[in-house]
Amino acid sequence: MGPILNLLVLILDGLNFLHIPGAFGLSIIILTILIRILVWPLMTKQLKSAKKMQDLKPHLDALKVKHKGDKKAFAAAQMDLYKQHGVNPAGGCLPVLIQFPVLIALYQTIFAFFNGPTGLVQINNMLYPFVPHLKTVPSLDFLGISLAVKPSEFSQYGFLLLAIPLITALLTFFQSKMMMPPKPLKEYPADSPKEKKDKVSTEDAMGAMQGQMMYMMPVMIGYFAFQFPIGLALYWNTMTILGIYQQYKVSGWGGMESWVKIIKK
Repeated sequence: MGPILNLLVLILDGLNFLHIPGAFGLSIIILTILIRILVWPLMTKQLKSAKKMQDLKPHLDALKVKHKGDKKAFAAAQMDLYKQHGVNPAGGCLPVLIQFPVLIALYQTIFAFFNGPTGLVQINNMLYPFVPHLKTVPSLDFLGISLAVKPSEFSQYGFLLLAIPLITALLTFFQSKMMMPPKPLKEYPADSPKEKKDKVSTEDAMGAMQGQMMYMMPVMIGYFAFQFPIGLALYWNTMTILGIYQQYKVSGWGGMESWVKIIKK
């Protein structure tokens, strides 16, 4: 939390020096962009690994046909296939695990500014000697609304606040949909009726599980955005938009491909 907090305060101090309105909100956006740039190579590696795994699915299906009934031979052929294409099945997990401490620290940093005088003491105690200490809690106003306000307080501040968790949920859904493979499991002429049936069953099971996650995650994130201060939604939405852009650059529209084609018509 310490380095991220100090960086946020430095950005905030620079924006205040330039007398830029909405400095705290802009500081969150700039900090989020810097954090995303920091983990960009790791995320690119994860996305490329996931895409390679999807691209190798037809080859894996062919190996299952070739080594039908011989699990040991199939496992050896599978690992050889991964080796030939430079794919590490567990490689995509490491970038995600590395991100968690960074994201948690960023969350805690932003939240500290919403704790009034108590948060101010906490912030100043963690600032480096060369970073100017804060004398007062910085203005949390951004685009006419305090970033400390929660959408759940819409009855006091207006129904427009409900647009924030809605936008957050939609962005999360968009990104989750992009993560889904655009094509179903491939069938081959050599597949037996049982294998074709198994593929249909597997596809249905995978589709059901991915579908649940695709809808449950946005609902959950949207609920959090409804309950927490707007500043956290600003951070999350900025991170999600950057994630959507990066995912598009690496692997295209993914599961959103059919939707994008409909929109373009």
